[in-house]
Amino acid sequence: MKVLNFGSLNYDYVYNVDHAVTPGETLSSSNMETFLGGKGLNQSISLARAGVPVFHAGMVGEEGGQILEACAKSGVNAEFVRQIPGKSGHAIIQLDKNAQNCILLYGGSNRKITKEFVDEVLSHFEKGDVLLLQNEINELDYIIDRAYEKGMQIALNPSPFDSALDACDLKKVSIFLLNEIEGGQISGETDPEKILDVMMGKFPDSRVVLTLGSDGVIYRDKNQTCKQGIFKVKAVDTTAAGDTFTGYFIASILAEMPIEEALRMCARASSITVSRMGATDSIPTMDEVKEALKG
Repeated sequence: MKVLNFGSLNYDYVYNVDHAVTPGETLSSSNMETFLGGKGLNQSISLARAGVPVFHAGMVGEEGGQILEACAKSGVNAEFVRQIPGKSGHAIIQLDKNAQNCILLYGGSNRKITKEFVDEVLSHFEKGDVLLLQNEINELDYIIDRAYEKGMQIALNPSPFDSALDACDLKKVSIFLLNEIEGGQISGETDPEKILDVMMGKFPDSRVVLTLGSDGVIYRDKNQTCKQGIFKVKAVDTTAAGDTFTGYFIASILAEMPIEEALRMCARASSITVSRMGATDSIPTMDEVKEALKG
């Protein structure tokens, strides 16, 4: 069984601010740093650091060499990453004094995916392989349809939630990994239990992982519901917390871990991520997570 992450590859420009800028306001930042990120890259590195061999598919621009180097350094197989003319995707991130962030995305090369490229990549995978997706690239509906035809297991993190998802047949998704905002946008509900009720009504054969920030996470499938609280740490940057959780959760499913144990591991991994600056740089290794779980 192989794991393919078809996703975004970004440069993150992080600005430290007192508060997120409001309409009409000019705000000075106290610091600015550049990190590698994109939900796709973050989740591939999370999978790799959790011990899962992962292939990444996507596009980078002319200045994307550093991203390719990071994939190689982190153990992410980038043979399906293409370098094309133009700019790579990037994000402008405001990070406030409470470690909360606001993110503005520019798609760049992430929005240059073609159907021909999708077909080429998927020709190397088969029934039973796992496909992980987010919503920061184009042709998402086509990727889902073609992967489903091949019998791949599709895991979707529907972030950012926008109209592109309207074209996607979400009944083809095996695993949903989403936060309460995205869950509310799909279900029309705000209460976590009602969100899960609607999700299971619409997608009865899927697994749903609903993250709730400081309230932890709830998992539900047709057979069980499990909850896990957070591990309290001093948060300095929450940027890749959800992506870390996603990578570690897919790793736990592949390892056939009991759900309670899996959620605890994922929560601990995310707690380490938020205690560090940056996106890819903050994601822990499995050894770090296992050591932290002993405490």
